[in-house]
Amino acid sequence: MPELPDVEGFRRVLEEHTGEPIESVSVYDAGVLRGVTARRLRAALRGHRFEAARRRGKWLIAPAEGPVVLIHFGMTGSLSWHPADEPRDRFVRVVWRLRDGELRYRDMRKLMGIHLAADAAAAPRVLGDLGPDALDVSRDRLAELLSGPRGRLKTTLADQSVIAGLGNLLADEICWRARINPLRAAGSLDASELTALHRAMRRVLRASVEAGRVPPRAAWLTGARDDPDPVCPRCGAHLASRRLSGRRTVWCPRCQPG
Repeated sequence: MPELPDVEGFRRVLEEHTGEPIESVSVYDAGVLRGVTARRLRAALRGHRFEAARRRGKWLIAPAEGPVVLIHFGMTGSLSWHPADEPRDRFVRVVWRLRDGELRYRDMRKLMGIHLAADAAAAPRVLGDLGPDALDVSRDRLAELLSGPRGRLKTTLADQSVIAGLGNLLADEICWRARINPLRAAGSLDASELTALHRAMRRVLRASVEAGRVPPRAAWLTGARDDPDPVCPRCGAHLASRRLSGRRTVWCPRCQPG
């Protein structure tokens, strides 16, 4: 599932082709369009050029000389660059044809998708109630966001209206790095735990952005969580897991006691 690091990688793909004229827009499956028709998307973008794109949490925001394309990649979306003559697979839904190749939006499950705002002023209405980007959150701001009548820590971290960009893998990895049980109440953390959580969040995000994904490294929780009988990479204890708000949550009972 694309999280903040993946979307940052998609932004970099688009950045490499900023300023190139959009020769055509092909919509192969309008099921990924949200609030815009294929005809309107083509008419709004053909002949325009993508300008400097930015990311907000899991959203990619791409101005195109007036109109703004906003993409949420859901569970299975991606954006990649290809030669025009490279065969497309059946999950490619939208293609922006540029001079020397194509930007392809691929999405198997089509849970979210592509929006179009008329201009930069209209773009925030598409984003809705989105919290601050996880990379921009200071330690003190994190303490504010987690305070008050919040739910469990894992659920709160993954709530996009609280902090934008953290998904299932990142939230579990951050809690594991900070040695804090993800089932604890978000507002129960003391000052030292908040510092440890913020430090873990910064380190995990920086390493993941550099890798372009949440890397399944042997020294990370992500490198062990999907094993048939997963054990903690740090202490060797058997990992625990349960469903929390519909998400599989993984932690180490020894390193992250309740």
